[in-house]
Amino acid sequence: MINPIVYAEASVRFDRIEDLDEALPAGDFLREELPYAAGFLAGKAYASCRAQGDAKRSPIAAFYIGAHAAVCGYRLLTRDEARCRTYFPKLESISPAG
Repeated sequence: MINPIVYAEASVRFDRIEDLDEALPAGDFLREELPYAAGFLAGKAYASCRAQGDAKRSPIAAFYIGAHAAVCGYRLLTRDEARCRTYFPKLESISPAG
């Protein structure tokens, strides 16, 4: 499953939308809109991160992706499992590192 934020982040590596769509075929990747509940949760997680002085390396988009997975009960593929556990403790994550 991908959402518009994941799609936007992946688009950076492509010159044409057709090439991106070929790399992320709709038949293989469910495309889902962002729920408002995820927006609320993302904002709260981001505010918590800012209060700890760590928001400079974490854009709100990363929190939105985690919040979307948490609200919908998805597992999240991430390179930063520790951050996921900190801000989304009930979210099941998968890390390529381990």
